[in-house]
Amino acid sequence: MAAFRAEDERFVRRLHAELEEFLDRQRAVLAGISADALPLLDAVAALSSGGKRLRARLCYWGWRAAGGDPEDPAVARAGAALELFQSAALIHDDVIDRSDTRRGAPSVHRRFEGLHAAESWQLDGPAFGVASAILAGDLCLSWSEQLFAAAAAQLPGAARARAVFDLMRSEVMVGQYLDVQGEVAGAGQDRAGAVQRALDVIRYKSAKYSVEHPVALGAALAGADEPALARCSAFALPLGEAFQLRDDVLGVFGDPATTGKPAGDDLREGKRTVLVGFVRRRGSEEQIAELEAALGSQDLDDDDVRRLRALITACGALQATEELIDALSGQAFAALDRLGAGPVPMAALRALATAAVRRAA
Repeated sequence: MAAFRAEDERFVRRLHAELEEFLDRQRAVLAGISADALPLLDAVAALSSGGKRLRARLCYWGWRAAGGDPEDPAVARAGAALELFQSAALIHDDVIDRSDTRRGAPSVHRRFEGLHAAESWQLDGPAFGVASAILAGDLCLSWSEQLFAAAAAQLPGAARARAVFDLMRSEVMVGQYLDVQGEVAGAGQDRAGAVQRALDVIRYKSAKYSVEHPVALGAALAGADEPALARCSAFALPLGEAFQLRDDVLGVFGDPATTGKPAGDDLREGKRTVLVGFVRRRGSEEQIAELEAALGSQDLDDDDVRRLRALITACGALQATEELIDALSGQAFAALDRLGAGPVPMAALRALATAAVRRAA
């Protein structure tokens, strides 16, 4: 156990160094264009400095499970590409959801709105914040591609890894659209399909890019063949779905001091999560009507959130979601036992998987 933790920490240090070095190079590029562009990089650097590095670490241990050299700089570069892709997704997600905070700090669009106010600039401050955040997210996507191409260059598994990386990017965008579409379609959609629609969003918006694709990407870069990649997916996809379900539970029941997000933020944003789907399947007409009337209301206060939490619990939606998390976690751990990797990568993947589904933030 101590061996994998020490190796994991070494990788995270190398990952930080890779990100810092890359962003320092980009600082010179942006400064050469205009000093006025540097707040874009500062916003990306601030956001990218935080987080648990889950995706990058899963990529590393997928690499190691497939026999990759722990000292090869390519895997840290690939991890940095995933971190910047994650930053892009978070920036754009916060714009779409109109979220004020991320990781306990102002979200990127709010950061730029604050810059507009501090400089007493003209025109619309919120519009400037949104436009700047979109561009910062687009920069992250461009930089992610740049780092991935550098990581994959001349590795034996470059072609398979490229296929994984390209699929990941398409799936996240489609999953994000399905999420937005589900919110605006709202109560007009049939109740019977509510849980499955939410699961589809989970799979394509989050589970695949958060867990399945990072593990497969690392394994592919190390030269894993298709059967080995299939074993990676059998472990990582249900784990990713359980991970996102836990995130959805925290979005309603989490402690703001731990999550860095306001209590019940998913309710204010009108998220059509699996929790909501189970209310529509299991709740009474009165409970369903009460939840539907509240979903998407920016005016929900703490008392409203507590009332909706009680409703979600009383109708069995929370219990059903927890049971689904347990079932998916069981599938993932059973598949992990069949992965066939060495003891150190197996211990690391098991620890990361456990933390992903039992976390409080």
